[in-house]
Amino acid sequence: MPHPWQDTSLPAEDRADDLLSLMTLEEKLAQLYSVWPGSEAQEGEDVAPLQHEVAEDVDLDGLLPHGLGQLTRPFGTAPVDPAEGAAALARTQARITAANRFGIPALVHEECLTGFTAWHATVFPTPLAWGASFDPALVERAAGLIGGSMRSVGVHQGLSPVLDVVRDARWGRTEESIGEDPYLVATVGTAYVRGLESAGIVATLKHFAGYSASRGARNHAPASIGPRELAEVILPPFEMALRDGGARSVMHSYNDVDGVPSAANPWLLTELLRERWGFTGTVVADYFGVSFLELAHRVADSPGRAAALALAAGVDVELPAVRCYGAPLRDAVRAGEVPEGLVDRAVRRVLTQKCELGLLDPDWSPEPPVSATAPVDLDPPVMRAVARQLAEESVVLLANDGDVLPLAPDARIAVVGPLADDPAAMLGCYTFPRHVGIEHPELPMGVEVPTLLAALRAELPDARISHAEGCAAPGPAAPAGSGSAGAAALTAESRLAQAARMAADAEVCVAVLGDRSGLFGRGTSGEGCDAADLELPGEQGALLDTLLATGTPVVLVLLTGRPYALGRWSGLLAATVQAFFPGEEGGPAVAGVLGGRVGPSGRLPVSVPYAPGGQPWTYLQPPLGHRNDASTVDPTPLFPFGHGLTYTSFTWDRPGTDAAEVPTDGETTVRLTVRNTGERAGTEVVQLYLHDPVARTARPVARLVGYTRVPLGPGESAEVHFTFHADLASYPVDQDGTRIVEPGALELRLASSSAEADVHHTVPLTLTGPERRVDHRRRLVCEARVK
Repeated sequence: MPHPWQDTSLPAEDRADDLLSLMTLEEKLAQLYSVWPGSEAQEGEDVAPLQHEVAEDVDLDGLLPHGLGQLTRPFGTAPVDPAEGAAALARTQARITAANRFGIPALVHEECLTGFTAWHATVFPTPLAWGASFDPALVERAAGLIGGSMRSVGVHQGLSPVLDVVRDARWGRTEESIGEDPYLVATVGTAYVRGLESAGIVATLKHFAGYSASRGARNHAPASIGPRELAEVILPPFEMALRDGGARSVMHSYNDVDGVPSAANPWLLTELLRERWGFTGTVVADYFGVSFLELAHRVADSPGRAAALALAAGVDVELPAVRCYGAPLRDAVRAGEVPEGLVDRAVRRVLTQKCELGLLDPDWSPEPPVSATAPVDLDPPVMRAVARQLAEESVVLLANDGDVLPLAPDARIAVVGPLADDPAAMLGCYTFPRHVGIEHPELPMGVEVPTLLAALRAELPDARISHAEGCAAPGPAAPAGSGSAGAAALTAESRLAQAARMAADAEVCVAVLGDRSGLFGRGTSGEGCDAADLELPGEQGALLDTLLATGTPVVLVLLTGRPYALGRWSGLLAATVQAFFPGEEGGPAVAGVLGGRVGPSGRLPVSVPYAPGGQPWTYLQPPLGHRNDASTVDPTPLFPFGHGLTYTSFTWDRPGTDAAEVPTDGETTVRLTVRNTGERAGTEVVQLYLHDPVARTARPVARLVGYTRVPLGPGESAEVHFTFHADLASYPVDQDGTRIVEPGALELRLASSSAEADVHHTVPLTLTGPERRVDHRRRLVCEARVK
């Protein structure tokens, strides 16, 4: 007769409790850690912080008789043919289940920030591009496809999305974030979670919490933020993704807030996350995060003590490998230093999740969902099509002052820049080619990634296109002694001269500049690649100056992982186009915008600064955070959050609302009509901002509370409706994060960006009735409809 834990008719929690009651301490602990196959033999650079310093050899034969909680990145550690990888994973799972007395398989996790981080898998645009699209529905569709591809080869959990709100764009992981506004991050991130979870993949929210608010924008650095900023800016995306998205896992962050590391913070991981918000899933460690309590934060003096702190705080699973939750934690429990009840608490959560995934069902099989003899296509046409659409929607036309764009189909064009003919220019640091493939230059990239130069030639077959690099690709400086300084200078001078001659002979010059992503200092953008300022990297600023000096109209195309200061060239460029690592279809997408086949519809998810200093700054500032006479520093951006141009024109007419007075627990509908008055089809992005003129704390002058895309053909119009609930006016008022909705006057601003100059209409609104306290169950979304 089967045990109750094998009875699929019982609730998952009951099955987990039954199995837990049968397990030894060693078997319990085995469910709380992972092993990372192949990482110990991996040569080359780290793909996780301090990987080679912290990782230890694992006696797999000694571990497996007790079971195994997780397997770390069987597809994302080295190039693996997808079909062979699925078959190998099935063999590993069969070995794991055969070795432990309950036959429990491991839960398999992988990265999926820009698609499944595996060889031959579709590379989607980076999350900053998701934010630029202002299109949660499309992001949800992309995530569903990504999740389906992961599920097809035996993966259960995806370590995405990143919900860190950008606070200082010098931070290297800006490219992994969705934007500088918590509402945009929340709505787009939640859509990604829904898509991933709909495919049966456990979505993992990261990094919880405060990671992006580090001092000096330095990776892993302490975060200097108060409880109100935490409650209003950092936490809302996590609240929404858990409640409305259904995410089943959370990853703690590396940083500390006010001296308390997230991995050892019971208020964050237990009191807030579980007791207040009601989260029932698993909390997993960011890679080596438990060890870092001992080795980096120095709040523990041994692996066992680090394990004790993390377990008590609420970290259920140690990733990516066992160092603290194995023998050190076992010894601490047996010595009476750690209550076994804390172990049981974490194991119960892990087993419950395995039940929900079907891993404890009697009919579970290690055989892969796909056949080892059949080809596995992780980059099918449907995924490339969605990647193309998302890339196209994310391209932002910042300026178009020279009547040059769209490019004439038969123009004489000089395409200049070190990134113009480089596929790496399209890819962020968590894409497989830049994360892992870069260590295997002898192998093909695994997916086709057209460069912008190749895509422009395909887009404009009648144009006469020439190309010159102009300067060296951005990136770390060459090692000392690697070549002659004089020869390098001569090469740089000749490159520059060649580019100038080519630009002077052309009707228009397209300058393709930006970043090359990397890890831990091996790029200009990416994890561990923080910037001292927001100057264009390397020699690219000098190249742009040289091109402008030729007198030929210059179109600047930026392929980057963060915004860069462009005020130095304000008013000098014919046009400026921004794309944030747009993925494998980014070349055709940007070329389509330049040629006019694609109407630009992206909007800035982060402000573009005028000057390289003045950071940190985002648009979410109270009055004294904006330009004023009290300071000689003007932080006003060159291009504000939400900004983006099109190739057509729009009018916004007949704004109105159902009621000018609304109870503090009520709602109203705000509406207006948008009309395309130009000769081209285009998409307007209508943004709704809230202005609170008088409040108990210093409030942002404006903050985004709603938005929607409005695609229209020439002469077409549509009515846009926003359902604004009073909960959206709530804000934290004390050290505990208590939120209130207070009566009084508000102003709703219908705008095309966060700048006051781009406000089309204002709608006054008065909240009436008593002051209300609200919590995480408040209304979080302003529903938008286009009729």
